[in-house]
Amino acid sequence: MTETYALQTKSVIKTYQTDFGTIQAVDDVSLEVKAGEFVALVGPSGSGKTTMLSILAALLQPSSGQILLDGEDLATMGELDRVSMRREKIGFTFQANNLVPYLSAVENVELMLRLNNKLDKAGKLRARELLARLGLGERFHNLPGQMSGGQQQRVAIARALIHNPSLVLADEPTASLDTERAYQVVETFAGLIHEQQRAGIMVTHDLRMCEFVDRVLMMQDGKLVRTYTGRNEIMELVQGGRH
Repeated sequence: MTETYALQTKSVIKTYQTDFGTIQAVDDVSLEVKAGEFVALVGPSGSGKTTMLSILAALLQPSSGQILLDGEDLATMGELDRVSMRREKIGFTFQANNLVPYLSAVENVELMLRLNNKLDKAGKLRARELLARLGLGERFHNLPGQMSGGQQQRVAIARALIHNPSLVLADEPTASLDTERAYQVVETFAGLIHEQQRAGIMVTHDLRMCEFVDRVLMMQDGKLVRTYTGRNEIMELVQGGRH
């Protein structure tokens, strides 16, 4: 039986022309992620992981290769189609969470539904239910500035999931959090990825956060150099990150 993937990339390459020659930021990367699978993308600074995440988010076009999301190739789409894919099928959380400062927690989450013309009574109820699941039931009407960093990141997670995307991407979601809040955010994120059967990818520099993922993909110099699978192998990597 052929495995079905929510996300599949084939030989993705991204090059940039500079005054010093050609830089290959992503070098022949192929990967697959199933629905309900949470994957970490790790590697040293400059390894290409953030560029790769931007390509998966349809924010950058690759120089060559395929990015298949639910069978549709992001690499061959025009800008308008890529905008539609980002709005409808991709959820994204940023390091800085990018919440709209003058909107409340629930309004920030509802924003994705509003952009998709799906802000109906059921959508409003789902936004509140999701925030409550994330421990923010008493924060519906708080502005971002009235919440802690961990609470803001949980609002960002709810916003990334509210429109039922096929793919959820997180770029260093714990970089501005202390250790306890970081663990809470990633554990909650992983639980929702598994429960709602989304394909999830998290870029992180903190190997300790890999405790909650199903696989770890390591990049170096633009290449995918190693895959960690199985709890024992992943926990060995996590333990290394704690030293």
